[in-house]
Amino acid sequence: MTSTPFPADKPNRPERRGRRGAGGITLRDVAKLAGVAPITASRALNKPDAVSPEVLRKVREAVERTGYVPNMLAGGLASSKSRLVAAVVPTIAGPVFQETVQSLTEALAEHGYQLMLGQSGYQNSREDALLETIIGRRPDGVVLTGIMRSADGRRRLLASGIPVVETWDLTPTPIDMLVGFSHEQIGAAVAEFLQGKGRRRVGSIHGNDERAVRRHRAFSESARRLGICAQDQDMAPHAVVAAPTTLGSGRTALRELLERHPDTDAVFCSSDVLALGVLTEAQAIGIKVPQQLAVIGFGDFTYARDLHPALTTVRIDGTGIGRKAAQFIIERAGGRPVADPIHDIGFTIIERDSA
Repeated sequence: MTSTPFPADKPNRPERRGRRGAGGITLRDVAKLAGVAPITASRALNKPDAVSPEVLRKVREAVERTGYVPNMLAGGLASSKSRLVAAVVPTIAGPVFQETVQSLTEALAEHGYQLMLGQSGYQNSREDALLETIIGRRPDGVVLTGIMRSADGRRRLLASGIPVVETWDLTPTPIDMLVGFSHEQIGAAVAEFLQGKGRRRVGSIHGNDERAVRRHRAFSESARRLGICAQDQDMAPHAVVAAPTTLGSGRTALRELLERHPDTDAVFCSSDVLALGVLTEAQAIGIKVPQQLAVIGFGDFTYARDLHPALTTVRIDGTGIGRKAAQFIIERAGGRPVADPIHDIGFTIIERDSA
């Protein structure tokens, strides 16, 4: 393999390498940048006491600059195929990502790949640690939930040369490939939907995760523009709960929202679980849905149509996301080009009795 030199006048910007097939950053690249032999670099990483402090410093600086993660596969060959794809989701406790994970698993299995699932939580610091472990095992692909916002995590993924698909979000600058939708467009569309239903005092209940917050902000901006929320506030009335959201937090949040804004006539919830809590609490305190309060969820979980009243919600094609992400990984791992690496899968507002 021919190493790519790193220009001395750009110490913090190692050259972006190609994806799988062109090779990622290797131990040989790290050794060359550090000015030592590959076997010395290996000793520094695996047995730091066996090298001098000066050599150890140079190797560690080279690792930091390149984003190199040691290959933990037996044999350590960058060209070896693990037949393994890693997916990272914030939580496995709720149903919101289950459809995507299921379809991703099935689509990969059809081509002889297995899925390894990692739970990152909703804190970005945990995602970085998890990604480093995943990269070290050199899967044939990585599927992320959401856009990678950590600069360190993004750099390590780029340096690895592993095919990456970001999902459940939308950006013009993905790491590699993307299958998702716009949370901002969803927030705006829900506000317009509620205005069309004659609602004039709308609010929201949302989790504190970044994507839910963005939906709420877009919802608030559109509601203010449409004149369906208080105009003397920066944001539409809302209540924030911890992610992952629960039925109980939905019940509590509705009480809090109505105590502060008793004239609220519609609520946009950041998940169907929250919406179920809102419906339950509304029934408990004698508020009629949808006559007095319209309720909209997010996710279109399997139980949404069977609730009473049936839940109006935003439908995301989780199956489509999983299958498209699998297709991208399989094509890239097989050395084939992906013609359109950014795929907007869109969304649908499913109108039912609750709104």
